[in-house]
Amino acid sequence: MFLKTLIRDRVYSLLVLLIIVSIVAAIIFPATFPTFGNVSQLLLNLSIDTIVAVGMMILLISGVFDLSVGSIVAFTGCLTAYLMEFYSLPVPIALVLGLCSALMIGWLNGYLIAYQGINPMIQTLAMMGIVRGGALLVSGSGIQNLPYWFNAIGQSRLLGIQMPVWYMLLVVFLFAFLTNKTIFFRRYYFIGSNEKAADLSGIRVKRMKLFAFMLSAALAGVAGILLSSRLGTALPTMGRGLELRVITAVILGGASLSGGSGKITGALMGALFMGVVANIMVIARVSGYWQEIILGIILILTLWADNLVQRRYKLNL
Repeated sequence: MFLKTLIRDRVYSLLVLLIIVSIVAAIIFPATFPTFGNVSQLLLNLSIDTIVAVGMMILLISGVFDLSVGSIVAFTGCLTAYLMEFYSLPVPIALVLGLCSALMIGWLNGYLIAYQGINPMIQTLAMMGIVRGGALLVSGSGIQNLPYWFNAIGQSRLLGIQMPVWYMLLVVFLFAFLTNKTIFFRRYYFIGSNEKAADLSGIRVKRMKLFAFMLSAALAGVAGILLSSRLGTALPTMGRGLELRVITAVILGGASLSGGSGKITGALMGALFMGVVANIMVIARVSGYWQEIILGIILILTLWADNLVQRRYKLNL
Protein backbone atom coordinates (compact mmCIF):
# COMPACT_ATOMS: atom_id res chain seq x y z
CA MET A 1 0.00 0.00 0.00
CA PHE A 2 2.80 2.41 0.89
CA LEU A 3 4.63 1.61 -2.36
CA LYS A 4 1.52 2.30 -4.41
CA THR A 5 1.00 5.64 -2.65
CA LEU A 6 4.66 6.52 -3.19
CA ILE A 7 4.40 5.79 -6.91
CA ARG A 8 1.12 7.58 -7.52
CA ASP A 9 1.63 10.67 -5.38
CA ARG A 10 4.39 13.02 -6.56
CA VAL A 11 4.47 14.77 -3.17
CA TYR A 12 5.49 11.60 -1.35
CA SER A 13 7.97 10.50 -4.02
CA LEU A 14 9.62 13.94 -3.97
CA LEU A 15 9.73 13.87 -0.17
CA VAL A 16 11.51 10.51 -0.17
CA LEU A 17 13.94 11.74 -2.84
CA LEU A 18 14.60 14.93 -0.86
CA ILE A 19 15.36 12.95 2.28
CA ILE A 20 17.79 10.70 0.41
CA VAL A 21 19.54 13.64 -1.31
CA SER A 22 19.73 15.58 1.98
CA ILE A 23 21.22 12.62 3.86
CA VAL A 24 23.86 12.11 1.17
CA ALA A 25 24.65 15.85 1.15
CA ALA A 26 24.92 15.91 4.95
CA ILE A 27 27.40 13.01 4.82
CA ILE A 28 29.52 14.60 2.08
CA PHE A 29 29.37 18.17 3.47
CA PRO A 30 28.85 17.70 7.24
CA ALA A 31 30.29 21.11 8.18
CA THR A 32 28.14 23.19 5.82
CA PHE A 33 24.95 21.55 4.54
CA PRO A 34 23.12 20.36 7.73
CA THR A 35 23.73 23.60 9.66
CA PHE A 36 20.91 25.84 10.88
CA GLY A 37 22.33 28.81 9.01
CA ASN A 38 22.45 26.97 5.69
CA VAL A 39 18.98 25.46 6.03
CA SER A 40 17.39 28.77 7.04
CA GLN A 41 19.12 30.53 4.12
CA LEU A 42 17.94 27.80 1.75
CA LEU A 43 14.34 28.25 2.89
CA LEU A 44 14.65 32.02 2.61
CA ASN A 45 15.93 31.76 -0.96
CA LEU A 46 13.01 29.60 -2.10
CA SER A 47 10.29 31.43 -0.13
CA ILE A 48 9.54 33.93 -2.92
CA ASP A 49 9.39 31.22 -5.62
CA THR A 50 7.11 29.09 -3.48
CA ILE A 51 4.59 31.86 -2.81
CA VAL A 52 4.34 32.50 -6.55
CA ALA A 53 4.22 28.74 -7.21
CA VAL A 54 1.06 28.40 -5.11
CA GLY A 55 -0.81 30.73 -7.46
CA MET A 56 0.70 29.00 -10.49
CA MET A 57 -0.42 25.62 -9.16
CA ILE A 58 -4.03 26.79 -9.00
CA LEU A 59 -3.77 28.10 -12.57
CA LEU A 60 -2.27 24.85 -13.86
CA ILE A 61 -4.90 22.80 -12.04
CA SER A 62 -7.49 24.74 -14.04
CA GLY A 63 -5.56 24.18 -17.28
CA VAL A 64 -3.90 27.59 -17.83
CA PHE A 65 -0.66 29.32 -16.81
CA ASP A 66 0.81 32.81 -16.44
CA LEU A 67 4.19 33.86 -17.83
CA SER A 68 3.95 37.38 -16.42
CA VAL A 69 4.32 36.54 -12.71
CA GLY A 70 8.04 37.39 -12.61
CA SER A 71 7.35 40.83 -14.06
CA ILE A 72 4.47 41.34 -11.61
CA VAL A 73 6.91 40.61 -8.76
CA ALA A 74 9.20 43.37 -10.02
CA PHE A 75 6.45 45.87 -10.82
CA THR A 76 4.63 45.51 -7.51
CA GLY A 77 7.82 45.88 -5.49
CA CYS A 78 9.00 48.86 -7.55
CA LEU A 79 5.61 50.64 -7.53
CA THR A 80 5.26 50.21 -3.77
CA ALA A 81 8.76 51.61 -3.24
CA TYR A 82 8.07 54.46 -5.70
CA LEU A 83 4.94 55.52 -3.83
CA MET A 84 6.78 55.58 -0.51
CA GLU A 85 9.91 57.30 -1.83
CA PHE A 86 8.50 59.95 -4.16
CA TYR A 87 5.00 60.52 -2.77
CA SER A 88 5.86 59.89 0.90
CA LEU A 89 2.83 57.63 1.32
CA PRO A 90 2.58 55.68 4.59
CA VAL A 91 3.73 52.08 4.34
CA PRO A 92 0.23 50.51 4.72
CA ILE A 93 -1.28 52.68 1.96
CA ALA A 94 1.63 52.00 -0.40
CA LEU A 95 1.27 48.27 0.26
CA VAL A 96 -2.45 48.32 -0.53
CA LEU A 97 -1.94 50.30 -3.74
CA GLY A 98 0.88 48.00 -4.81
CA LEU A 99 -1.27 44.92 -4.29
CA CYS A 100 -4.17 46.59 -6.10
CA SER A 101 -1.92 47.13 -9.11
CA ALA A 102 -1.07 43.41 -9.11
CA LEU A 103 -4.77 42.54 -8.91
CA MET A 104 -5.52 44.80 -11.87
CA ILE A 105 -2.85 43.08 -13.96
CA GLY A 106 -4.30 39.70 -13.01
CA TRP A 107 -7.82 40.91 -13.82
CA LEU A 108 -6.72 42.11 -17.26
CA ASN A 109 -4.98 38.80 -17.99
CA GLY A 110 -7.97 36.82 -16.78
CA TYR A 111 -10.55 38.90 -18.64
CA LEU A 112 -8.74 38.75 -21.99
CA ILE A 113 -8.07 35.02 -21.66
CA ALA A 114 -11.35 33.81 -20.15
CA TYR A 115 -13.82 36.22 -21.76
CA GLN A 116 -12.09 37.21 -25.01
CA GLY A 117 -10.50 33.86 -25.81
CA ILE A 118 -6.89 35.04 -26.16
CA ASN A 119 -4.32 32.26 -25.87
CA PRO A 120 -2.84 32.26 -22.33
CA MET A 121 0.75 31.99 -23.56
CA ILE A 122 0.39 34.92 -25.99
CA GLN A 123 -1.48 37.12 -23.53
CA THR A 124 0.76 36.57 -20.53
CA LEU A 125 3.93 36.74 -22.64
CA ALA A 126 2.84 40.15 -23.93
CA MET A 127 1.89 41.24 -20.41
CA MET A 128 5.30 40.09 -19.16
CA GLY A 129 7.00 42.65 -21.41
CA ILE A 130 4.53 45.42 -20.65
CA VAL A 131 4.75 45.02 -16.88
CA ARG A 132 8.55 44.67 -16.92
CA GLY A 133 8.68 47.93 -18.86
CA GLY A 134 6.41 49.50 -16.24
CA ALA A 135 8.82 48.42 -13.49
CA LEU A 136 11.67 50.11 -15.36
CA LEU A 137 9.64 53.29 -15.80
CA VAL A 138 8.76 53.71 -12.12
CA SER A 139 12.10 52.65 -10.63
CA GLY A 140 14.80 53.44 -13.17
CA SER A 141 17.93 51.65 -12.00
CA GLY A 142 16.36 50.93 -8.62
CA ILE A 143 14.98 52.59 -5.49
CA GLN A 144 16.93 52.46 -2.24
CA ASN A 145 16.63 53.90 1.29
CA LEU A 146 13.20 52.40 1.87
CA PRO A 147 11.38 53.10 5.17
CA TYR A 148 12.39 51.08 8.22
CA TRP A 149 8.91 49.63 8.76
CA PHE A 150 8.75 48.45 5.17
CA ASN A 151 12.13 46.71 5.42
CA ALA A 152 11.08 45.14 8.72
CA ILE A 153 8.38 43.15 6.87
CA GLY A 154 10.99 40.99 5.17
CA GLN A 155 14.03 41.40 7.40
CA SER A 156 12.60 40.74 10.86
CA ARG A 157 13.00 37.27 12.37
CA LEU A 158 10.91 34.79 14.32
CA LEU A 159 12.73 31.95 16.09
CA GLY A 160 15.86 32.97 14.20
CA ILE A 161 14.22 32.56 10.78
CA GLN A 162 13.42 35.53 8.54
CA MET A 163 9.74 36.33 8.10
CA PRO A 164 9.41 35.48 4.36
CA VAL A 165 9.82 31.81 5.31
CA TRP A 166 6.89 32.05 7.75
CA TYR A 167 4.78 33.90 5.17
CA MET A 168 5.59 31.13 2.68
CA LEU A 169 4.44 28.42 5.10
CA LEU A 170 1.27 30.39 5.89
CA VAL A 171 0.39 30.71 2.20
CA VAL A 172 1.10 27.02 1.51
CA PHE A 173 -0.95 25.70 4.43
CA LEU A 174 -3.81 28.14 3.83
CA PHE A 175 -4.25 27.23 0.17
CA ALA A 176 -3.60 23.54 0.83
CA PHE A 177 -6.57 23.64 3.20
CA LEU A 178 -8.72 25.62 0.76
CA THR A 179 -8.04 23.35 -2.22
CA ASN A 180 -8.67 20.22 -0.13
CA LYS A 181 -11.67 21.28 1.94
CA THR A 182 -13.66 23.96 0.11
CA ILE A 183 -16.07 23.42 -2.76
CA PHE A 184 -15.04 26.64 -4.49
CA PHE A 185 -11.39 25.65 -4.97
CA ARG A 186 -12.23 22.01 -5.70
CA ARG A 187 -14.05 23.25 -8.78
CA TYR A 188 -10.72 24.10 -10.39
CA TYR A 189 -9.99 20.37 -10.66
CA PHE A 190 -13.24 19.86 -12.57
CA ILE A 191 -12.44 22.78 -14.86
CA GLY A 192 -8.96 21.45 -15.60
CA SER A 193 -10.18 17.91 -16.18
CA ASN A 194 -13.01 18.84 -18.55
CA GLU A 195 -13.81 22.50 -19.03
CA LYS A 196 -16.86 21.93 -21.23
CA ALA A 197 -18.40 19.44 -18.80
CA ALA A 198 -17.71 21.81 -15.89
CA ASP A 199 -19.48 24.61 -17.75
CA LEU A 200 -22.48 22.40 -18.53
CA SER A 201 -22.69 21.34 -14.88
CA GLY A 202 -23.26 24.94 -13.80
CA ILE A 203 -19.73 25.98 -12.82
CA ARG A 204 -19.00 29.53 -13.96
CA VAL A 205 -15.77 28.64 -15.70
CA LYS A 206 -14.94 32.09 -17.04
CA ARG A 207 -15.44 33.74 -13.67
CA MET A 208 -13.39 31.04 -11.94
CA LYS A 209 -10.50 31.50 -14.38
CA LEU A 210 -10.65 35.26 -13.93
CA PHE A 211 -10.39 34.81 -10.17
CA ALA A 212 -7.48 32.36 -10.58
CA PHE A 213 -5.47 34.89 -12.58
CA MET A 214 -6.21 37.60 -10.04
CA LEU A 215 -5.19 35.30 -7.18
CA SER A 216 -1.96 34.32 -8.94
CA ALA A 217 -1.12 37.98 -9.61
CA ALA A 218 -1.93 38.93 -6.01
CA LEU A 219 0.44 36.26 -4.67
CA ALA A 220 3.11 37.47 -7.11
CA GLY A 221 2.49 40.98 -5.76
CA VAL A 222 2.93 39.75 -2.18
CA ALA A 223 6.17 38.05 -3.25
CA GLY A 224 7.38 41.27 -4.90
CA ILE A 225 6.76 43.30 -1.76
CA LEU A 226 8.49 40.69 0.40
CA LEU A 227 11.49 40.55 -1.93
CA SER A 228 11.87 44.35 -1.99
CA SER A 229 11.53 44.46 1.78
CA ARG A 230 14.04 41.68 2.28
CA LEU A 231 16.62 43.32 -0.04
CA GLY A 232 15.95 46.81 1.27
CA THR A 233 15.75 48.03 -2.32
CA ALA A 234 13.40 47.71 -5.30
CA LEU A 235 15.01 46.64 -8.57
CA PRO A 236 13.33 46.34 -11.98
CA THR A 237 15.31 43.13 -12.58
CA MET A 238 13.67 41.31 -9.66
CA GLY A 239 11.84 38.15 -10.64
CA ARG A 240 13.64 37.74 -13.97
CA GLY A 241 13.37 34.07 -14.97
CA LEU A 242 11.12 33.35 -11.99
CA GLU A 243 8.15 32.29 -14.13
CA LEU A 244 10.08 29.38 -15.65
CA ARG A 245 11.45 28.27 -12.27
CA VAL A 246 7.98 28.37 -10.80
CA ILE A 247 6.35 26.43 -13.64
CA THR A 248 9.11 23.82 -13.42
CA ALA A 249 8.67 23.50 -9.65
CA VAL A 250 4.91 23.13 -9.99
CA ILE A 251 5.17 20.46 -12.68
CA LEU A 252 7.76 18.63 -10.58
CA GLY A 253 5.28 18.84 -7.72
CA GLY A 254 2.63 16.94 -9.66
CA ALA A 255 0.81 19.47 -11.84
CA SER A 256 0.05 18.81 -15.50
CA LEU A 257 0.07 21.29 -18.37
CA SER A 258 -3.24 19.76 -19.47
CA GLY A 259 -4.85 20.61 -16.10
CA GLY A 260 -6.89 18.68 -13.55
CA SER A 261 -4.10 17.50 -11.24
CA GLY A 262 -1.75 18.84 -8.61
CA LYS A 263 -1.52 19.73 -4.93
CA ILE A 264 -0.43 22.93 -3.22
CA THR A 265 2.02 20.94 -1.09
CA GLY A 266 3.45 19.67 -4.38
CA ALA A 267 4.38 23.26 -5.30
CA LEU A 268 6.31 23.50 -2.02
CA MET A 269 8.04 20.15 -2.57
CA GLY A 270 8.98 21.02 -6.14
CA ALA A 271 10.46 24.36 -5.12
CA LEU A 272 12.23 22.72 -2.18
CA PHE A 273 13.74 20.03 -4.42
CA MET A 274 15.11 22.63 -6.81
CA GLY A 275 16.39 24.74 -3.91
CA VAL A 276 18.21 21.83 -2.26
CA VAL A 277 19.90 20.79 -5.50
CA ALA A 278 20.98 24.39 -6.18
CA ASN A 279 22.24 24.74 -2.61
CA ILE A 280 24.32 21.57 -2.86
CA MET A 281 25.91 22.80 -6.08
CA VAL A 282 26.82 26.11 -4.44
CA ILE A 283 28.41 24.28 -1.49
CA ALA A 284 30.26 22.00 -3.92
CA ARG A 285 31.48 25.13 -5.73
CA VAL A 286 30.04 24.05 -9.05
CA SER A 287 30.54 26.78 -11.64
CA GLY A 288 27.53 29.00 -12.22
CA TYR A 289 27.77 28.20 -15.92
CA TRP A 290 27.13 24.53 -15.17
CA GLN A 291 24.46 24.93 -12.49
CA GLU A 292 21.57 25.66 -14.85
CA ILE A 293 22.68 22.87 -17.20
CA ILE A 294 22.81 20.35 -14.35
CA LEU A 295 19.46 21.50 -12.94
CA GLY A 296 17.86 21.12 -16.37
CA ILE A 297 19.27 17.61 -16.80
CA ILE A 298 18.14 16.55 -13.34
CA LEU A 299 14.64 17.90 -13.95
CA ILE A 300 14.31 16.12 -17.29
CA LEU A 301 15.56 12.83 -15.81
CA THR A 302 13.20 13.20 -12.84
CA LEU A 303 10.16 13.75 -15.06
CA TRP A 304 11.18 10.93 -17.40
CA ALA A 305 11.66 8.50 -14.51
CA ASP A 306 8.34 9.52 -12.98
CA ASN A 307 6.49 9.02 -16.27
CA LEU A 308 8.15 5.61 -16.71
CA VAL A 309 7.10 4.50 -13.24
CA GLN A 310 3.56 5.79 -13.77
CA ARG A 311 3.21 3.85 -17.03
CA ARG A 312 4.48 0.63 -15.47
CA TYR A 313 2.14 1.08 -12.52
CA LYS A 314 -0.87 1.52 -14.83
CA LEU A 315 0.10 -1.59 -16.80
CA ASN A 316 0.17 -3.62 -13.59
CA LEU A 317 -3.31 -2.51 -12.51
